[in-house]
Amino acid sequence: MSMTYSEIIKSLRAKQYKPVYFLHGAESYFIDAISKYIEDNVLSEGEKSFNQLVFYGKDADAKTLIDAASRYPMMAPYQVILLKEAQEMRTLGNLLPYIQKAVPTTIFVICHKHKKLDSRTKFGKAVKANAVVFESKPLYDNQVADWISDYLKGKKFNVKPSAAQLIGEYLGTSLSKVVNELDKLVINLPAGTTIDEKHVQDNIGISKDYNVFELQRALGSRDVVKANRIINYFISNPKKNPFVLLVGTLYNYFSKIYMLHFLKQSTDREVFQTLNLRSEYFLKEYKVAARNYNLPRVKKVIHILKEYDLRSKGVDNDSTNEGELMKELVWKILH
Repeated sequence: MSMTYSEIIKSLRAKQYKPVYFLHGAESYFIDAISKYIEDNVLSEGEKSFNQLVFYGKDADAKTLIDAASRYPMMAPYQVILLKEAQEMRTLGNLLPYIQKAVPTTIFVICHKHKKLDSRTKFGKAVKANAVVFESKPLYDNQVADWISDYLKGKKFNVKPSAAQLIGEYLGTSLSKVVNELDKLVINLPAGTTIDEKHVQDNIGISKDYNVFELQRALGSRDVVKANRIINYFISNPKKNPFVLLVGTLYNYFSKIYMLHFLKQSTDREVFQTLNLRSEYFLKEYKVAARNYNLPRVKKVIHILKEYDLRSKGVDNDSTNEGELMKELVWKILH
């Protein structure tokens, strides 16, 4: 039985437990959150001593797991068995007999992170038929800001849309990374605070004026002065603005400009969805960039980005430091 993250958490809070939970997928945050809730809340501290066991896939074998899951709890209504990093367990499929006939007083949680289980296998079909199944999918770029807002609301904070956008743009779609930074942010602020860009800059270190997304906007509009001002800031703050982040983000940006040249006959809605943009505002920005960079020029920029990515890793580069590489890269893109 497939369930969403919200449905699973709601049922757990209502103490409606199932014998087997199979948590899989590319986004580890939701898997960790569900397993941690079960680990922390199903049993009391006294009950955990005899009734809660944690195994790791790399070291676990199916027989030991089945034996552990098949016993009955001691002086508690349930026992909890957690199998973490199940994707590393070579004999995971050997749990099939237990999945088909699980013990109702055991809550067996299988955390299969970073990839989906193949549901076409005999084991995959058994999991689908007999367990609560949750697939943890990564958010799209245009979903992150709203997710940040919802997460902060759950912690009794509000956030300005521009601040949520800034965090999402800079940190990307890895929710574990985003949550780590958000938790550090709210520790320093009183509950009820409306978080703005200054809070983000002071507590996370992301500048609203000097970040890689402002740089890409400057490049897209061919604003030479602004682009050079941002690059000089990056060079003076190298730890906050690593070259690898710069190249990766600009590659993604110019790849979308490249795609836009082949979507001229498409509607704005179709372009918006194809490019996976965050808002209509960003579509206007990309259209301006496409006018400033024709198709041959975009191809050239992508080639330049690949060249400088290799140079930053030492290929055909004996002595040029990252700061100089940044300056050269931006100059070549603009000229």
